[in-house]
Amino acid sequence: MSYNDLPDSTRTLFPPGGWKECAVGGIEYPWMDLGPLKGYTNAFIVRYGKILLGMKKRGFGVGKINGFGGKVDPGETSLEAAVREMEEEAGIRAPLTWAGMLIFVLQGQEKVFHCDVYRAESFEGEVIETDEMRPAWYAVSDIPYPQMWADDPYWLPLLVAGVPFVGRADFGKDEAGEFVMRRWWVGKQA
Repeated sequence: MSYNDLPDSTRTLFPPGGWKECAVGGIEYPWMDLGPLKGYTNAFIVRYGKILLGMKKRGFGVGKINGFGGKVDPGETSLEAAVREMEEEAGIRAPLTWAGMLIFVLQGQEKVFHCDVYRAESFEGEVIETDEMRPAWYAVSDIPYPQMWADDPYWLPLLVAGVPFVGRADFGKDEAGEFVMRRWWVGKQA
């Protein structure tokens, strides 16, 4: 399933039907307008009670802890992009499977982020630091949410538990120009 597979009526109103609501907030804010979509990925390794995360060293989201991923290149599927990004950012290859889908609308950004999220429980190779990411293992009971994007605490536990999810988060900007989550919705497979 992808965002583009949803009927027009649910794409504009998001969230779609068929998902059990898990988290909702910021209802005092209207949903931001959806613009053209740009494909992105985010991938995680979860095993032995730990999760592999990386601290972003450059580019969008610098200084934040996140999974491994990025843009889907032309002619590439989101799964191919996720596998490529994991290898580029952490030096490993993993048998990734689709875990969920997130839509991010960011004030001042022309494109809407359509992010397919992937997960694996095994990998090949050695985890290494790269120019873009500093990987580290965290206990799933001690994920560093304060250093992550504000929406992560609402959907990452579903990823860890292996429960498919969809979600949307709209981010405005504060007085300092930093992104602040204004409205969100996360649902798990019903």
